Amino acid sequence: MSEETLSTKKKFLFGLSAIPDQLTYQAFGLYVFTFFFAVIGIPMPLMWIAYIVWGLWNMLNDPLLGALSERTKYKKLGKRRFYIIIAIIPLSLCMIFLFTVPMSIPYVYFILIIIIFEFFYTLYSVNINALFPEMFPTEEQRASTNIFIKGLTVLGIIFASLPMVLLQPLVPLETSTPAEIASIPGNYIMAGILLGSITLITALPFILRGIHEKEESREDFEKRPSFIESLKITLSNKTFVKFTLANLMIWTVFNTLIAILPLYFVFVLGEEKTSSLIITLSLVIALIIAALVLPIHRKLIKKYGTRNATMMTMALWIGLLFPYILLEGSGSLIFGVIITALNGFALSGCLMYVDILHGDVIDEDSIKFGVRRSASYYGVNALIHRFSTILVITVIAFVFEGSGWSTYTPAAPETVVIGLKLIIFLFPAIALAIGIMILRTFPLHGVTLANMREELKKHPEIK
Repeated sequence: MSEETLSTKKKFLFGLSAIPDQLTYQAFGLYVFTFFFAVIGIPMPLMWIAYIVWGLWNMLNDPLLGALSERTKYKKLGKRRFYIIIAIIPLSLCMIFLFTVPMSIPYVYFILIIIIFEFFYTLYSVNINALFPEMFPTEEQRASTNIFIKGLTVLGIIFASLPMVLLQPLVPLETSTPAEIASIPGNYIMAGILLGSITLITALPFILRGIHEKEESREDFEKRPSFIESLKITLSNKTFVKFTLANLMIWTVFNTLIAILPLYFVFVLGEEKTSSLIITLSLVIALIIAALVLPIHRKLIKKYGTRNATMMTMALWIGLLFPYILLEGSGSLIFGVIITALNGFALSGCLMYVDILHGDVIDEDSIKFGVRRSASYYGVNALIHRFSTILVITVIAFVFEGSGWSTYTPAAPETVVIGLKLIIFLFPAIALAIGIMILRTFPLHGVTLANMREELKKHPEIK
């Protein structure tokens, strides 16, 4: 087998890690809010409190697990693979347990299960993200591997959306029969079983054949700072802070769209009985477009640089979101599908660019400290971009309270339509504008970035 074929196989097997990662997290964003608010009936103020508790947990969970991975020395399996193996089965089971709600204590269960889910998701995600710059140390390797990662990321999100076809109806409607309403929780459990199965099946080839960790010397291991010191170093790195705040804005937009699209299609476009099928179709087309345009984004990186390509794509994304506020009624349904599909272009670019930007930040840090501290950076980055969910739920809670939809009712007030339009366009547009302004000050581009990469080549010992 040729070196090129071996390289392609290696990149593909590593790219498979993106399916469990994105499937579980996007399924969480796509189903959990709608399920607990509209199906289980938890009032919006309590939903907001639960997400705040979940966010505070993340403030400890993400950086702690990142630092734990950095400080682990497990020769037989490799420290990253060790934690990935521990995480994958519980993460798969969480896809089912998210929807198996004991109706005697639904709110307590909601808080506990989202915290448990986040723990195992982070244990998996922070270690695969740390592997990326370690296994693929050069820009060319990262860019070419990212084609596989983002292509399979798109596939993972498609897998996350496909079980929606089992959810007929998606939420209780005015026209729903008692039998249909009674069947909704069971349908979500069936969707969870399907999601959990796909998560486990796609993770196995990656775990068995897709992880190649370099053995770390005792000297390199001793260079790694303690958790507290690591936290101070990462948060005092201004380049990293700028990157992760811009990344926060990108994930805020993505999480907003994932959380609100189901209710937007049902109550703004008036698509009730077949809403699940229409939403699935829209997302699948968007993600197919996202996969197909990845080579275009790679060309944009080569021509304009990663930072500039990211800013250009974020500006375009604002324009692609604007038509959502113009649509209303079932006559606009086809346009809703088209607009959602076109957003796939901006989505794929932003998701591709941030990994490369983050890798550059870690490279710059490794020159300074003589060792890659990937998991520490990914842990703190995860902490900050998970805050996007708190931003999203706060905006949704504020708008729903103001529009008279504090508690879900199938007969939504007319003001809900206006509120959903504001959530799906205005809030993301503001976030993207802030992200662009932050990236304008991001220093790792042009000559500065080229010099940093040349310096890195002088230190092949860095792992």
